Amino acid sequence: MNRTCSILIALAFCVQPVAADYHVYFGTYTGAKSKGIYVSRFETDTGILGKPELAVEVKSPNFLAVHPNERFLYTVGEMTNTAGKHIGAVIAFSLDAKSGRLTVMNSQSSGGGGPCHVAVDSTGKSLLVANYGSGSVASLPILADGRLGEPASVIQHVGSSVNPQRQIGPHAHAINVSPDNRFALVPDLGMDKVLVYRLNPSVATLTTNNPPFGRVEHGAGPRHLEFSRDGRFVHVLNEMDSTITTFNYDSAQGALFETQNISTLPKDYAGASSNSCAEIAVHPSGRFVYASNRGHDSIAVFAADARSGKLSVVQHESTGGKTPRHFAIDPTGRWLIAENQGSDSVVVFALDAQTGKLKPTGQTLTVGSPVCAVFVAAK
Repeated sequence: MNRTCSILIALAFCVQPVAADYHVYFGTYTGAKSKGIYVSRFETDTGILGKPELAVEVKSPNFLAVHPNERFLYTVGEMTNTAGKHIGAVIAFSLDAKSGRLTVMNSQSSGGGGPCHVAVDSTGKSLLVANYGSGSVASLPILADGRLGEPASVIQHVGSSVNPQRQIGPHAHAINVSPDNRFALVPDLGMDKVLVYRLNPSVATLTTNNPPFGRVEHGAGPRHLEFSRDGRFVHVLNEMDSTITTFNYDSAQGALFETQNISTLPKDYAGASSNSCAEIAVHPSGRFVYASNRGHDSIAVFAADARSGKLSVVQHESTGGKTPRHFAIDPTGRWLIAENQGSDSVVVFALDAQTGKLKPTGQTLTVGSPVCAVFVAAK
């Protein structure tokens, strides 16, 4: 390789996303202080987050997903069927990149009760949903105009684990598409398993994989997961015992092999039994992993070893509020926004890309019961 090529490759790895404005959409639990999905303007060069405004009125949009073309946004909630009963729903919106406003296009059954998580595959043809209440997953086709078709597959989980209050049956808590778009991984809190499904995005179907799952510790309660940036590892956040389980991931077979289990809490924290974990994210550089603690009310920061995938503690930073249900890292990797459900607040942190550490910027905004945030480029 000549010197010119080497320099060009080095520069390519150093390039950061161009500073730009984004819309940040906040999913909420609706009530006296919230009416639906809110949107703020975010400046990546300054880290300034604008005042939230109502983007669309909708009941308890508790998790959000954006289509790859950024023209459509999806959420989970409830709808009333012809018999007058409330059933789980997935709702599709068109997105105005200039104003940030959302417009309802249609809704479909989520294929189960209590939907809590939604994802879109990289082709933009399949929407996947996890139903916590019924312990099931479903896949729906995304039509050319962004609307949703009826569920193409619905799979009911069967099983339980050791906790008699929370694990007497299955509770699918999230669904994530693998980097190669061939598999969907589902942490099921009630079964202490991460189930693996084969995904056929062209027809929006899920089928059971072989091997069908990976296990976490009994009573751990897996909630959310993230792939490493190179796709070699999977980091599973366990809600009930406040740990992260890291797996080696065999992308050819969709198989998981545990390599590490690490606490999200400081060693000297006395309130571990009352803490629960909520969200996990990998920094755009792949060098750091972040997880939220509800009870300790913090973001745990870890350095990720590039060769082994194993994590080591860097920092525990207060979220400046109560019950951080979710947080999101902006596309440039310079900022983190934490949503404190229990204190109706959104807090902005500066993120050091060299150390991974967080520092409050002093910005705290009011959003009623915020539980999710996603970024969409503004125009």
